[in-house]
Order: sequence, then structure tokens, then C-alpha cells
Amino acid sequence: MVEAQTSPVRLRDRPGWIYLIQEFEVIYRLGSAGGSKAIRSHRKRVRDALAKVNDGEPEVVARAPEDKPVTAHLGRAFDLGDRGPMVGMSRALGRVAPLLTWEYGYEKVPMALAQKYAYCEVLGPRGPVVSDRITLGFVLFAPKTTYPQHSHRDIEESYVSIAGAWSENELAVYAPGSLILNVPGHEHRITTGDDDPCLLAYAWIGPPDKLTAPGMKFSSTKKRVEKGI
Repeated sequence: MVEAQTSPVRLRDRPGWIYLIQEFEVIYRLGSAGGSKAIRSHRKRVRDALAKVNDGEPEVVARAPEDKPVTAHLGRAFDLGDRGPMVGMSRALGRVAPLLTWEYGYEKVPMALAQKYAYCEVLGPRGPVVSDRITLGFVLFAPKTTYPQHSHRDIEESYVSIAGAWSENELAVYAPGSLILNVPGHEHRITTGDDDPCLLAYAWIGPPDKLTAPGMKFSSTKKRVEKGI
């Protein structure tokens, strides 16, 4: 007896993921460029990549949901997001929250950081919405967290604050709605406030092989000292 082949599940079949990705498109279309040519160019690259993803009717591959210790703070992050300027994104993510796969992305994570950080990919090589053109996801930090200095080789990255305040390289405090651009190789460190968790959306643009295997590593102690961050 020959088993019947099932057709792959496409994005059009999963409204929850559709609406979440639409919120990314809205942010990168309507969000402020702050007068920055570099940020305007990055936002256009994100929009162009998303348009090609949508035109290709991407496959949706279910991943096993997984929590990490920091996801105990996710409910509070949604509370903050629901009364801030990023309420659309907060609510769209909340609707698919039971399906999210939270992970670390590093082979070795300091024990203290493992309690206070995790990320989930929602579109990219690891799915659940599959694409090799762009990676979209979220990173969650507990209060009083320092995410060590790191960089992404060949990957252009932006963060958008959804809930909670945070700083990059201790130069400013970024509120919900802020967009921060990190060019490839830029060394950066993230710190969060004392009282609330921080939820950031992110977009990665880069070569398909780098999006598939970004080789996430924290910077060496020597480089941290040299950069003074």
C-alpha cells in the first residue's frame, strides 16, 4: 500500500504567522529612520526581502515548542508591550507564544546568562516560516541583564524595542519603538533596566550560508578591553 503524500503547509495556511510577519513589515515600512540614510537603506532591504519571501509562499515547518528560564518573564513583557507603541507586534507575538521555540544559539552559555536570556526565530533557515533570504525573531532579557559583547560577521542586524528599556554599549537608553542598526562586525553589548524585562524584535540580512550558520560567539576578553565595552 502506498502512503498518500501530504502537501507542505504554506504560510497562507497559518494566519497567526501571517499577522506576525505583517507587523514586521509595518515596522520597517512606517518606523522612523531618524534622518539616517543607512537605516533607511536597511529598512528597504528588510522590506524587499520580506516581499520576496511572501511572493514565494514559504513553507511552515512546525518546531517543538521550548521554554527557557527567562520565558517566565514573557507575560510581563506582553503586559508592557500591550500598553506601549508596539502593541500590534506584542499582541501578534502573544497569539503564537505557545508555538515558540526559545533557544540560546551558543554551544556554551554562562550559567547566569542562561537564566536571563533566550531568543526565538520565527522566519529564517530554522523556521518555522522557512526562508534563506532573511531571519526575523525575538530576544528576551530578564531585568538586570548584561548580554556580553559580541558581533555578527557578514550579518547586518537591527533591533526594534517591543517592551522594556535597554542600552547598547552604555551610550543611551532606548525605549519601545526604537530601532538600532548594527552593521556587520560591529561590537556591541546590551544591558537592561532594573525592574522590567526587555523584549526586542530583530532582523538579520546577510548571505544565506551566514543566516543558516551565523557562528554566534561572544567576543574575547582582549577585544572587550580594547573596545572599552
